[in-house]
Amino acid sequence: MIRTSPKTPFERRLAEISSGLRALIRQHAPESAAVEEVFHAANVKTALKLAHVRGIALLAIADAGVAFAEYSPLEIKMSVVGYGRAEKCRCRPWWQSLLHLPEAIESEDARRAGGGHLPCTRESTSRPAAERV
Repeated sequence: MIRTSPKTPFERRLAEISSGLRALIRQHAPESAAVEEVFHAANVKTALKLAHVRGIALLAIADAGVAFAEYSPLEIKMSVVGYGRAEKCRCRPWWQSLLHLPEAIESEDARRAGGGHLPCTRESTSRPAAERV
């Protein structure tokens, strides 16, 4: 998991996320990656910050030449618990099991990031992002 301090300036946090994600990609050499689609948020400032981080992730994935797909939060929940409108608390126990983790993931953001790849692992072929438009 890549963690940054809320006390660190935002541009430094983006740089830390970028270098951390690039290191993970080099270390694990994934064949594909999945990114959650942009969702509507009530707090515009939060939505903009998430969009910046999402852009960092997409750039790191593209620079590494890794294929990627995008999934909506509904599709991710469907893949995890079989119901796209499930409450977040219902999904929590499944993350640990499906991702084969020794301990539960406490951060909601980390659970969502970790679960992003599950729809493509459950489909016989993942849908490239270009097909989703």
